This record gives sequence, C-alpha cells and structure tokens, in this order.
Amino acid sequence: MTKVGGNGGTASEGPHESGRIFTMLENNPEVMNDLVHRLGVSDALAFYDVYSLYDADMMAMVPRPVFALLTTIPMTEAWKKTRDEEDVDLQWYKGSGKEEPVTWFRQTIPHGCGLIGLLHSVSNGDLVVPGSQLANFLDKAVPLGMDERAKLLADDVEMYESSEAVALKGDTATLQRGEVNHFVALVKARDGHLWELEGNRKGPLDRGALAEDEDAFSERALKLGIKRLIDIQKEGGGGDLRFSCIALAPRVN
Repeated sequence: MTKVGGNGGTASEGPHESGRIFTMLENNPEVMNDLVHRLGVSDALAFYDVYSLYDADMMAMVPRPVFALLTTIPMTEAWKKTRDEEDVDLQWYKGSGKEEPVTWFRQTIPHGCGLIGLLHSVSNGDLVVPGSQLANFLDKAVPLGMDERAKLLADDVEMYESSEAVALKGDTATLQRGEVNHFVALVKARDGHLWELEGNRKGPLDRGALAEDEDAFSERALKLGIKRLIDIQKEGGGGDLRFSCIALAPRVN
C-alpha cells in the first residue's frame, strides 16, 4: 500500500546567489494556505489534504476542480535512476515570457523548495489577485530567462519574509532534522497538459495532454503524475513510497 503522509520537509540542492537560507516548509494546508494568501492568491482557493489516491470515498473529500497537486517525495534510488536517465537527454530550459505554457523556477536558494513548489502550483492559471505581491513579482519574473528569474527570487526580500512568517507553523520547526524530500508540483497548465514542475530539474516536464474535463486530480492526471512515480518505486523494488500530497482547489465552507 502506498503511504500518503509524513512531514514533507525538504532540503535543497544546487548553487544559490543570495546569502539567505530559507527555513524548511511543511507540506500541509495550514502552512501553504497561510503563505499563498499572504502572497495574493484568490481567497476563493485553498489547499486540501489528499488522504488517498485510490479510495474513492476519501478522494471525494477533495473539492473539484483541482488546479495543482503539491507533493513531497523522498529521493529513492529508483526515482534518482529514472531522473538521471531522463535528464541526460534534456537541455537546460531556455523559455521565457507569457507565451510559454508554464512558469517554472530553477531552485538556487537553500531550503527554498517549499516556496518554489507553491509558486509552481499557483502561477500557472488565473489564480493570482491583480496588484498583489505575487502578481507584481510574476510581472517581473515571467519575462526573464531561467537564471535571471532564479536570481530575482533569491533577491526578493518580500518573498523571503512571507515564507519565513509561516515557516514555524505546525511541525515545520522539526523538519530540519527530518527526512530529505523534494517538492514536486503537478499542474494542469494553460495548454491543457499536465506539467511536472520541480526546481531541481533542468526545466518543466510535459507529462501529457489532459481532456478539457480532466483536472490535476483526474485519473489520467494521476497516472501521468504521482502514480507514475509510485510505479517507478515499485518496479525498482523499493517497496512503499512515503510521500505527502495536498491539492489546490476551490474553497468550500
């Protein structure tokens, strides 16, 4: 049985261009809802826990449509092997501008995985309130290339302060001693495709087309996204994959 849960703390890889080191974020609705609304995502949206990817009754607890899944996944041997094999043939991302199907951020800041995962989840649809902190940031970030965009985020004091303001909610303070995981956002983007977005890859990954009535929590999206990673772990003989998963969806009272 695949286990959904755990703290979901992450540690970062790669160089950084700022002296700031972010506090790790826990992948749970309390933390991410606070942060996302501080940044300027519509109050009509919220993150929800995903308790199962297989039990229909538990899956029905998640409001629809789901715009993005934000997951934290441990770097298992099987997943690392698959990533390395896939990355060999990939070029570093060279896209920029509003004509791109997705907005993607390369991670260059220590422990910035959570903030970047959240940005990937909310920056690829009409979800941001005009004139908000996040809207103003994206206006500057979207036209930039990969390296300039990463530097903009690393140097943005408001983004850093917003992330730090929520960093001690829940069990986040214990994550510094926890398991090393990676934040991965699975997003239905403007082109109708499911995109896998992680700041430690060479760029955004197109996992395939979704039908108009298929959201990021549809069976096809799960098969192309998180269940594909579960299968990689099983086929690699690694046993259960322990991960956390939350869904961005319409707010319900």
